[in-house]
Amino acid sequence: MDIEFSLALPREAIGIPMVRRALGDSLRSLGVTEGCVSDILLAVTEACANAVRHGGPANRYEVEAAIGHGRCDVRIIDRGHGLLSVPEHYPPADTENGRGILIMQAVVDEISFDITPGRGTTVHLRKHLDWDEDAAFLRRRMLAAV
Repeated sequence: MDIEFSLALPREAIGIPMVRRALGDSLRSLGVTEGCVSDILLAVTEACANAVRHGGPANRYEVEAAIGHGRCDVRIIDRGHGLLSVPEHYPPADTENGRGILIMQAVVDEISFDITPGRGTTVHLRKHLDWDEDAAFLRRRMLAAV
């Protein structure tokens, strides 16, 4: 089953729980394991937080999600100034910011950035899905009945 949706959100933290709810409920309804759902939601939360914090001067950002073919693809698109560089190492322990991209890299299978200086950043997250055993059994039964 394929599910696709897109959301246009205000560049405020209040929109992040809406993204988490829509994406998490979609993944859970398909029978994705809770561990896999948690990884995806952590990465998406970090990317959305970056869009909220750094996505100015635009007052909105977008989230596009596609679930199908055994994977989840999410794009977080802002119209900010664009990243200057992607960090390759964790910052020092006493630094408050700068860990989000590294956290995303740790929990998804693929991450890429489309950066256009002065026009915005698109973060593309991809994770292969792990299925709950009960959900896999039900999917096989449904396909056999067709």
